[in-house]
Amino acid sequence: MASPSSSKVTRTPLSVMVGATTMANHAEKPEKFSGLHFKRWQQKMFFYLTTLNLARFLIESAPLATNAEGETDAQTLSAVDAWKHSEFLCRNYVLNGLVDALYNVYSSIKSAKELWESLDKKYKTEDAETKKFVVARFLDYKMVDSKTVISQVQELQVILYDIFAEGMTLSETFQVAAMIEKLPPSWVEFKNYLKHKRKDMTIDDLIVRLRIE
Repeated sequence: MASPSSSKVTRTPLSVMVGATTMANHAEKPEKFSGLHFKRWQQKMFFYLTTLNLARFLIESAPLATNAEGETDAQTLSAVDAWKHSEFLCRNYVLNGLVDALYNVYSSIKSAKELWESLDKKYKTEDAETKKFVVARFLDYKMVDSKTVISQVQELQVILYDIFAEGMTLSETFQVAAMIEKLPPSWVEFKNYLKHKRKDMTIDDLIVRLRIE
């Protein structure tokens, strides 16, 4: 049997394990993840689990049930049991943060770490593809003379909202310049006039000017 001093080297302190079960409510529980805006949900869930002292179980593997000498004792088993209990809580907090359809898909995964990695692998890739798609929509958008300019500006604003929802930001100066650049062919003279104005315009200023024209 190993001496107390030698076994302490490899054991996780029991007080830390017990602390992992503390149900602190320092952060609001994230809304259920439906498959959209994964990065935002992931960050909120990670912070929420951090306030519960459970976030470390997203990256930790189960500890060994033996000490450094390959032996099992009561203290080691107690630490392992405490770890398993806290890891179980972590896994179920993540699962309960999913809508029912996704819960059914991922509930068979047995560890918090594997569950977190599976979600990350699938939805981070999809997030990246969504961002590329939204940016492409904005860059490819061209105003035409067959529709009112104001209605097309509103369509652009919807695309910009989608860009912001994906966590990307564009300065208002850039947004205004882009909208001016996208004005339809028949507005070429007015477009050139706006492009040479020295005073910066807000989007609201631009919309007012376009309504007047």
